Amino acid sequence: MADYQPVLKDCVAAGGRKSVAIREMTIGGQKVALLADPEALTTRLERAACWTCRDESDGELDATRMGRAIRESAEAPGLVHRGFLQNAGLTHGGAQGDFVTGDLCPSQKPLDRGFFTRLESAGAHVPVALSISGLWLVHHFDDFRWLVDQRNAGALDILWTDHTYHHPYRRKLPDDANFLLTKGVDPEAEIFDTERLLIANGETPSLFFRFPGLISSDPLMQAVSRRHLITLGANAWLALGQKPEQGSIVLVHPNGNEPKGLALFSADLAHGAIAAPFEPLTAAPE
Repeated sequence: MADYQPVLKDCVAAGGRKSVAIREMTIGGQKVALLADPEALTTRLERAACWTCRDESDGELDATRMGRAIRESAEAPGLVHRGFLQNAGLTHGGAQGDFVTGDLCPSQKPLDRGFFTRLESAGAHVPVALSISGLWLVHHFDDFRWLVDQRNAGALDILWTDHTYHHPYRRKLPDDANFLLTKGVDPEAEIFDTERLLIANGETPSLFFRFPGLISSDPLMQAVSRRHLITLGANAWLALGQKPEQGSIVLVHPNGNEPKGLALFSADLAHGAIAAPFEPLTAAPE
């Protein structure tokens, strides 16, 4: 893959189908675009030659559901602290069911596959948004392929959320100098390197981005918005004692680092505190 770059283009296929191109690249000598449906908020990779595209302005994009979702998530401040923001972005949706999201931060432990088999008990094609870090994929490739196999078999409907490449974190640093606020971190490289890695492994990045630790700042929120991504938070991080309600974006860590959250998920699911049917994350923005 070469020439990976952010763009914003209005594109039309021969049959009149419309999309928005947010990335362009060269794969195997052919130009490829990462396209987003501006109303459904889904993404796909297609040959650029199949589309007629023109440069689009952010003002034009603002008139679409995609543009509104990007803008509103960037404006949602979460908890404002001195020097940083906590849990800014989209934290809930208006659907009847809940939105299940799992973070795959770098970890020395294996994927908790049992969590996903519990999800699959809810039916076929269960939607789950997985916030994936590049280093997790690199060091847990067998687990990654297992997830893809589960998706291909029809058990799961996985949406890949960008969770940065390195997921920087130092235990003793304060939040205003940690995570993506760590000195010297390049936020755009963290975003694009994960996208490239997913594409190189046959998968498609979504329009959603989740900050490591849910810690950000106004400049970081704007950096994500400029790259036409929707910032994802959560209002039910189970391991922190947050209780799910109708339309909650539920957060757990099936990367082996947070078994408490997975145990609470199982209990909430058994008692009906987490509402089924689960909703696809693309349905969360208004």
